[in-house]
Amino acid sequence: MDDNRGASARLSIPTSLLAEEAGQAKEIDIKSLGFIQKKNILDKLVKVAEEDNENFLLKIRDRIDRVGLETPTIEVLFDHLNIEAEAYAGGRELPSVFNFSVNMLEGFLNYFHLYPRRKEPLPILHNISGIIKPQRMTLLLGPPSSGKTTLLLALAGKLDKNLEFSGRVTYNGHGLEEFLTQQTAAYVSQYDLHIGEMTVRETLAFAARCQGVGPRYEILKELCRREKAANIKPDPDLDILMKVVALKGQETNVVTDYVW
Repeated sequence: MDDNRGASARLSIPTSLLAEEAGQAKEIDIKSLGFIQKKNILDKLVKVAEEDNENFLLKIRDRIDRVGLETPTIEVLFDHLNIEAEAYAGGRELPSVFNFSVNMLEGFLNYFHLYPRRKEPLPILHNISGIIKPQRMTLLLGPPSSGKTTLLLALAGKLDKNLEFSGRVTYNGHGLEEFLTQQTAAYVSQYDLHIGEMTVRETLAFAARCQGVGPRYEILKELCRREKAANIKPDPDLDILMKVVALKGQETNVVTDYVW
């Protein structure tokens, strides 16, 4: 296959070049790849997970860096966060049948403005500021009941509406009211909520299907365009795998197999 045809094949996302045992390469349709072919390609790139996983990720990083392509990044800034709740005091906060009944009755009377609720303000976070830089792992440490979960929920835009909130959280300079955080951030509870009848593999496949391909298709399309302009030929196996992951409906099995 000549260079022009090879470049055209790389630029067209649904097709790629597959290396055969004889050393020749043929153009293939990514959508027609079977389970065995996908698995063989993944095994060639990541033979031993403990040893080859980092090299595999570095290959992807190197391919992107060679053409000067910058992937989207998000910087999260939180400035002077103050979060406060209302809580009963003097023994009323203890979980008992009597307290539950009294609290329910008091809440009912308070709804009709017949009886004021006797709650006191309880500060959870006071004047918290910080920045979460892109492409970094941030570890949040603190003793129990120090507000770690509340802070994470506030950053993910999932804070309870009953809490008093002041301060500002921004994603790349945009406030939560103008940024769709669900596409970027999620709070994962330490208590797993899943369908017990599903196996681990089925759960991973379901999660990959729900997540979709996101911006990967557009990023790979631009990557192929720049490689064609610079006359750069990517690793065939890596090219196929990245295209499979970027195509809607094709990413589930290969992502599941990679994690598995």
